[in-house]
Amino acid sequence: MTTPRTMTWWTIVPSPVGPLLLVGDGRALQGLYTGGLPEQADDAWVEDAVPLHEAIDQLDEYWAGDRVDFDLPIDPVGTPFQREVWSALCDIPFGATTSYGELAARVGRPGSARAVGRANGTNPISIIVPCHRVIGSTGALVGYGGGIERKRALLAHEAAVLARRGEHPPGRLL
Repeated sequence: MTTPRTMTWWTIVPSPVGPLLLVGDGRALQGLYTGGLPEQADDAWVEDAVPLHEAIDQLDEYWAGDRVDFDLPIDPVGTPFQREVWSALCDIPFGATTSYGELAARVGRPGSARAVGRANGTNPISIIVPCHRVIGSTGALVGYGGGIERKRALLAHEAAVLARRGEHPPGRLL
């Protein structure tokens, strides 16, 4: 007896940082990528924005400056360590940044900045799980799978939203 395959829904939506590929299983968002369909896409992948409407709506609110926190069911696929790092990314406030070393310490693994960097780099739900808020220890913008220009644009967007609201960016999260 074979296990039935789960349907994977996908759509591509425009954004200020280029087209975004959203992927989900109908109950949770599993991926948000910059670029086309990944290699694992197969006949169980169905193009349909309807099952992803909640993510699309919240991304629209984020780009409009009306949303600083996402409230979506997400289900990123990864190892327990990766999932721990991705969870910690969600604790970085809108407009704030932290370093890989600081993030390693926050997940109880001081001295594991490289391992945290690798986990950060495999984050399957970019923007919503804000891996763009992790920077180098010197404050340099480093290591973003979507490209440094996209990372710079995301951080600039968040700073501009806070400025429009008359709020100051929280700065570095230690």
